[in-house]
Amino acid sequence: MAENITLLALFEDIDPAANGIERLRDMGIKNDNMEIISGIPFSHHILGRPQISTSVPRLALGGAFVGMIIALFLIFGIPELFPLYVGGQPLFAFPPFYIVGFEMTMLGLMGTAFLGLFVAGRFPAYEKKEYIPEISDGKIAIIFSCPAPEQEKIINAMTDLGAVSVKPVEAKDL
Repeated sequence: MAENITLLALFEDIDPAANGIERLRDMGIKNDNMEIISGIPFSHHILGRPQISTSVPRLALGGAFVGMIIALFLIFGIPELFPLYVGGQPLFAFPPFYIVGFEMTMLGLMGTAFLGLFVAGRFPAYEKKEYIPEISDGKIAIIFSCPAPEQEKIINAMTDLGAVSVKPVEAKDL
């Protein structure tokens, strides 16, 4: 089996970059072996990439459910454990439940969504990250692994599509 090499292709605009991604796919490079880096977040539809699924919405809904359970306990559980009748008022009042129920539900939802985003974003990241200054200047980078014998053919294809530069990089396998 041939050894893989990691290449970095820099593009000035989104259209040549999308065409470059399509050409790489046509040349047999899988989506798992490509990573697109840009200073502006682009939709996966624009780049022709598969949609990435995340568990953050399910985690947030679970947190909202837990928050609602805590609110139910605060409003109905505590007065049941420690009943205190005051001035003819009912033991279980519903108007405070709306406020406490909403606040605890939203607290659970936002807290777990925040933690879920940290987990999905792989924070904190202790490994060394590659910084490409051209990305801050508005360019779009495609980092991909390809077989070493096909390196020259792929470099020519990327430069024909409008890549500013295509060069080998030292990176982990994608």
